[in-house]
Amino acid sequence: MSRLLNGRVAIITGAGRGLGRAHALEFAAHGAAVVVNDLAAAGEDPAAEVAEEICAAGGRAVSVNRDISDEAGVNKLMATAVKEFGDVHAVVNNAGILRDRMLVNMTVDEWDAVMAVHLRGTFLLTREAARRWRAAHKNGQPVSGRIVNTTSPAGLYGNIGQANYSAAKAGIAAFTLTAAEELGRYGITVNALSPNARTRMTATLFADTMTPVEGEFDAMDPANAAPLLAWLCSEQAGHVTGRTFTVLGGKVFVNEGWHDGVETDLGRRWTVGDVSREMADLLERARPAMPVLGTAGSGIVPS
Repeated sequence: MSRLLNGRVAIITGAGRGLGRAHALEFAAHGAAVVVNDLAAAGEDPAAEVAEEICAAGGRAVSVNRDISDEAGVNKLMATAVKEFGDVHAVVNNAGILRDRMLVNMTVDEWDAVMAVHLRGTFLLTREAARRWRAAHKNGQPVSGRIVNTTSPAGLYGNIGQANYSAAKAGIAAFTLTAAEELGRYGITVNALSPNARTRMTATLFADTMTPVEGEFDAMDPANAAPLLAWLCSEQAGHVTGRTFTVLGGKVFVNEGWHDGVETDLGRRWTVGDVSREMADLLERARPAMPVLGTAGSGIVPS
């Protein structure tokens, strides 16, 4: 196998199971030293298990059981990477939780918990890595920093029953655009990945879609997204930043995001009468919106 990440050190959050675990194993297989982050609970330590699996295969890994929505936890992650492996070259913000509920029944705690892990956690670790790489750049050291944030189809298109999760993942996509512009001058790229995969969060929610069929290509295998992620975190991908990619089975999409669409220019301030007269034509010429997930039009309806 190609040693695409040989000599590089990566921090991967939420790496004890599902997508994060697949990412960690892929990175290690390509030569990266991996800081595996996840929380231990109920007598289980999935991050330690992944780190042990990597080390048993001849790789280098260490586990850190800290909350990435906490500044002290993020500082511990970075300090551990530097202490154990000498540096950090890539950060994968993958940790996530769900607190699904229809909007009218959602509690403030359910909203805040999702925002804390997804948005606050992504911000804190990105900021910590960026500060380290900026200091290195200012000291004249070469920097090849890579940040990949995990968004979701729910964030790009919306999903019924996931107002909190959809908002957080949409926020991550926008955060990625801004961070890419701000940090590029220091040798840092920032991209986002929108994986479609079978995880603990999706296996029951979309059971019909996620269940593998024996003898057929498993389009929802979490490992499908890992090769693209590994490449984005390599030195080869230094020219790619501010992009969002979707992986669906054997397909890779470059998501194009918001663009100004059709327009009508009256050359003056509109009146309510203008709106009433012109809006039907404007909407008729507009490209239809992507269907929100969970609707019949999307073809992906929760079981």
